[in-house]
Amino acid sequence: MTTATHRQPAIFLPHGGGPCFFMDWTWGPADTWHATERFLTGLAATLPEPPKALLVISGHWEEPAFTASTAAAPQLIFDYYGFPEHTYRLTWPAPGDPALAARATDLLKQAGLPAATSPTRGFDHGVFVPLNVAFPEAQIPAVALSLSGSLDPALHLAAGRALAPLRDEGVLIVASGMSFHNLRVYLRSETLERARTFDAWLTKAVESPAAERDKQLAAWREAPFAAYAHPREEHLIPLMVAAGAGGDAPGKRIFSDEPMDATISAYRFD
Repeated sequence: MTTATHRQPAIFLPHGGGPCFFMDWTWGPADTWHATERFLTGLAATLPEPPKALLVISGHWEEPAFTASTAAAPQLIFDYYGFPEHTYRLTWPAPGDPALAARATDLLKQAGLPAATSPTRGFDHGVFVPLNVAFPEAQIPAVALSLSGSLDPALHLAAGRALAPLRDEGVLIVASGMSFHNLRVYLRSETLERARTFDAWLTKAVESPAAERDKQLAAWREAPFAAYAHPREEHLIPLMVAAGAGGDAPGKRIFSDEPMDATISAYRFD
């Protein structure tokens, strides 16, 4: 007897700042990231069933082609700097899934998109930090997938559309980034209103009908305060993959907070 698989969503989530959920934050009050941590802690309970695997697109990995890690036991990549020593001893020993990596790259290639694999790539902090909170048991197989170094939003929307069949196979697609990411302007007096304006535009775009959503997201640079929110867009582009994987379903904002006076949001596509 086989068990029916429920379609998993595609989710764009904020991964916070460095190892922020595992330390008292030094750029603001100790509770700066508590709301985001609570959101991540409750994420698994909102899913239709435990995922068979996780496909994680991190804003901290770029390659010329979309690249999936085929490592069976991915190591952690501590790609943050200047944090307390104990944060470099975190563990998240989730197994890899070489078969899922191959399946993902096959889907991308079938759609005419550039795709490759890496036998050595581990989990960067855009993967292991938020998922250490969301799935602390580290028992669900996980595959890291890079961004395309082009950071072309339309290309990443297309990648999401190509990867959408994985959702029906029990794979949770996780796009890990930040909806606002400008490290130089946190805690400035002008930032909160600008971040709120950009977030309102982004949320309206995500929650629009699919054709209009994709059109607006592809032209996200035209949004108010877009360059202020993202001087470089690598932390926003994972959202395009999640949106593309959402298919015809409109997205919805499922979390929002204002750490360090900058609005951040999470989005879900069912």
